[in-house]
Amino acid sequence: MSYIFYSLTFLSLVLATALYLTKNQWTYLIPHPGYVYDRLPSSFSNDIESGLSSSDFDLSANLAAGDSRQGLDQRAKRELQKIMRSRKVDFDEARRIYTEQKFARNNIGADGQPKDPKFVSFS
Repeated sequence: MSYIFYSLTFLSLVLATALYLTKNQWTYLIPHPGYVYDRLPSSFSNDIESGLSSSDFDLSANLAAGDSRQGLDQRAKRELQKIMRSRKVDFDEARRIYTEQKFARNNIGADGQPKDPKFVSFS
C-alpha cells in the first residue's frame, strides 16, 4: 500500500516540476483577469483622469461649473472600464457598446425602437 502512495507522490512531484519548467509554453492558454481590483473614480475630475470623458461626452463643463455630484454612475463606470480593457476600444466606442447592450437587455433595438410586437407608436 505504501508503495502506491510513494509512487503517486513521486509522480505528482515530477509532473509539478515539469509543468513549472515549461510554464512559458502553456500559461498563455489559461485565461486570467487583467485587473483584480480597480478603484473607481468618485468625482468628475477623477472620471476625466480615468479616461471616462471625450470630446463627444465632455465632463469638463461639469467640472468648470463646480458640480458637486459624485460623478458618473458607479456600475456604468465599472462596465465601461471592463469593455474598454477587454475590447481595447476608446471611451466613445465603449459607451456605444454599453448602450447597445443595455438596449438589448430591455428589448430595445439598436436604433432605439422597442422590439415589442404589441408596441404602437403615433407620430
